[in-house]
Amino acid sequence: MSGILCLAVAALCWPPARSMRRRARLRSPRRVPASRLGASVDRRVAPGVAALLTAVGVALLSTAVVAGLAGVVAGLGVRIVQRRRRTQAGQRQVDALAEALGVLAAELRAGRSVQDAAGTAVAGCPDPQVAAALGPVLRLGIDPGQVRSPSPDEATGDTNLVLTRVGAAVRLSARTGCSLAAVVTAVEDDLRARARADTELRAAVAGPRASATVLAGLPVLGLLMGSGVGADPWRVLTTTGTGTVLLLAGVGLEVAGLVWSERLVRQAVRR
Repeated sequence: MSGILCLAVAALCWPPARSMRRRARLRSPRRVPASRLGASVDRRVAPGVAALLTAVGVALLSTAVVAGLAGVVAGLGVRIVQRRRRTQAGQRQVDALAEALGVLAAELRAGRSVQDAAGTAVAGCPDPQVAAALGPVLRLGIDPGQVRSPSPDEATGDTNLVLTRVGAAVRLSARTGCSLAAVVTAVEDDLRARARADTELRAAVAGPRASATVLAGLPVLGLLMGSGVGADPWRVLTTTGTGTVLLLAGVGLEVAGLVWSERLVRQAVRR
């Protein structure tokens, strides 16, 4: 059982395939600040630590099988919470970037120089991470991947893509003298339209997500009802061979259903 638990913890700590492919596409090595590297390691290790601590705590109160299942469920729960927090952070970054670009466009239309308008836009950006990456992009027109931001978290992929386009527009404006305000306004409008569409999609899938959560809690309700009538289903599930097999199968199906429903909702929101 300890070997299975170790394998489960290792699987929870293993980086996703998308992250590995993104690293493989990097053409040149980049020095990562120690604070950012530490935060990344903490996020990766947190599900495994939660799984291990939960398994050890439950092992003191119940059987090894229950402890292993509790550890796996705790690790998956932490991973889902982390993913949702990253999604929310990405939404906040996009909103902050749209607000900063709106300020920049207004300053440019008022006749201020790019340097002065960039300073005002960065100062008015509500997200410090976006502001740290936006400042060099607006002032120098460099690629956001070259920015050595002191913040521990990197910007999301959508934010980096927008910053890359803004940097290209700044370079084009500096070389040819074309107006930057129109390009920045178009980017801002696109960001706000995408944010509205994402909000509508998330509101549309809120019902199915709530239904999946309620259905996931029904087995726990069944255990409580069985205990209330004196059937003692928990003892049967944890002390008998047939009950242990049913417990493993039930928890496996429960986890598979939650993961699958979360994946379906995530794919629907991305579209």
